[in-house]
Amino acid sequence: MLPGDVRDARAWRRDQLTPREWLVPLSPRCLDELDAVARRLRRDPLPPLVLSPQDFALDACADVMRRVREQLCNGIGLAVLDRVPVERYSLEENRALAWLLGSLLGRLAAQKWDGAMVYDVRDTGRQLEYGVRRSVTSLELQFHTDAPWLTLPPELVGLLCLSPAREGGVSRFLSLVTVHNELRRRHPEVLPRLYQPFPWDRQAEHAPGDEKVSWQPVFQSDGRDVLARYNEALILNGEALTGVSLDPEGRQALAAMRAIVESPESAVELTIEKGQIQYLNNHHFAHSRTAFKDAEEPHLKRHLIRLWNRDAGGQTFHGQ
Repeated sequence: MLPGDVRDARAWRRDQLTPREWLVPLSPRCLDELDAVARRLRRDPLPPLVLSPQDFALDACADVMRRVREQLCNGIGLAVLDRVPVERYSLEENRALAWLLGSLLGRLAAQKWDGAMVYDVRDTGRQLEYGVRRSVTSLELQFHTDAPWLTLPPELVGLLCLSPAREGGVSRFLSLVTVHNELRRRHPEVLPRLYQPFPWDRQAEHAPGDEKVSWQPVFQSDGRDVLARYNEALILNGEALTGVSLDPEGRQALAAMRAIVESPESAVELTIEKGQIQYLNNHHFAHSRTAFKDAEEPHLKRHLIRLWNRDAGGQTFHGQ
């Protein structure tokens, strides 16, 4: 267990942050560089996955993304790039620009077991069932970290908004570092259980015949820092998949954590706007989204492009 509280910039509460802390403007030089990339791809198209920032003149963008990475890894854990003029570009050009900007943060990693590197977040009309992620529905997303069942979850998550929802779809963001501090203060007796394994539903993101459940703790520590993963719904799904009831200590620990996560003073709220890219640290912070209603017109429906960064392990989904 981490022996004491974390007292750096990651341990914040809602009343300590305003949009000024997370908005990162794109300079005119950055926008010129993005326009130049789009013009070049119109002359000589290439799929996003083969593109590298080294193939383009992106010095101004690289400077901005260094600031973004510093804010994500050593600051408040949230940065909203404001903004990419997505209306100037085709869907494939926007994918390419998101890929290049994300590559400036570090190595991009697969987001599904089948190797998909770019993930579309939009309502597909599918009903929620085993193997269907809530991210492809219009339902509310509870507080979570992405892929908490993995041994090596993504370090950073990026979301480029091509089109916002007509109504709803509000993003919420909170510090799991602060939650850890509060658990130590309010419920020190349950904290050790959160450092022990829980069953997590792997959401069918594995080879046929593999185990449907992964055993991981909510918190891990090397004695100097803490890493967090969170999605209580996936733990409850995992409990059902194993057919074994969760131990009373584990249930008590999750309830204590949930009370802090859901308290009004914990999370900041923001609605991601067209062209903004929301980047977040997935190792120390959790995020959620309210339910939303889409426009009737197909081209106006909510659509975000998601990318994952992970420098540890391999580039595959499981990091091996």
